[in-house]
Amino acid sequence: MNAPFPPERPPLRVMIAAPRGFCAGVDRAIEIVERAIARYGAPVYVRHEIVHNRFVVDNLKAKGAVFVEELDEVPDGVPVIFSAHGVPKAVPAAATARGLEWLDATCPLVSKVHRQAERQIEAGRHIVFVGHRGHPEVVGTFGQVPEGTITLVETVEDVAALDFPADVPLAYLTQTTLSVDDTAMIIAALLQRYPDVAAPKAEDICYATSNRQSAVKAIAPACELVLVIGAPNSSNSQRLVEVAERAGAKAHLIQRGADIDPAWLVGVETLGITAGASAPEELVREVVARLGELRTVVAEEVVTAQEHITFKLPRQLAG
Repeated sequence: MNAPFPPERPPLRVMIAAPRGFCAGVDRAIEIVERAIARYGAPVYVRHEIVHNRFVVDNLKAKGAVFVEELDEVPDGVPVIFSAHGVPKAVPAAATARGLEWLDATCPLVSKVHRQAERQIEAGRHIVFVGHRGHPEVVGTFGQVPEGTITLVETVEDVAALDFPADVPLAYLTQTTLSVDDTAMIIAALLQRYPDVAAPKAEDICYATSNRQSAVKAIAPACELVLVIGAPNSSNSQRLVEVAERAGAKAHLIQRGADIDPAWLVGVETLGITAGASAPEELVREVVARLGELRTVVAEEVVTAQEHITFKLPRQLAG
């Protein structure tokens, strides 16, 4: 007697969030590295990962980029690029002192936060900065102002522990890649304790972070599982996982299609896909293809916003 055919797997509905993946700041940073290699020749050194994505970093390594963590690892006579996350003022100053040619790939929206920090200090205010301790963007922002003039808070509980006297002028700023909802709660707590705290002229959380979180909120309630394509050290990707889970879906952060565990798909009829701002569209296609090997996929894109923002290149590479 022949063995029975295995039961046919039901089609998998795949909802692909849009916007997703690369933002204008990431596009600019990658183009800076590629143009620098074309202009100066390999090797071109990059201090810190240009963006938080191993696939992107490995592709740039293959083209002639060398990634280091500190400036003293850069030999004399070669150009060095600073990552999209921004660096303390001391870093370009040290590069200039050594006579190094340097290019700043800091996202312009991060640079905007840097300039706001300087202005608040010039106005005599102490800055309360909402962010994640140790993140390169936080380190870079703290390095724009004198030590002791900025205090980090990560949670509502951190706000409750602040002990500034009532007569100390305060301002707040935030990291650009935070959870929109969490940050709103932290700022509300800060305003309740210090009603006169000065706010930034516009929200510091960047358009790409907000748009990607909104897109996940639009698809996650209909999904049993959401896959977020991004790196473990990518703040905005980690926040997308949290947004999906809060909307009631299970969520996994993956870097490649090979990371998908077939067991995750058991009982899943609708699956969502998004990608952090440092993850290329190529990886989205790879994940969809891997799902297609496991199930019959019926894919649809769910668009919640259009993005048409571009940023200028540094003057050394313009034209």
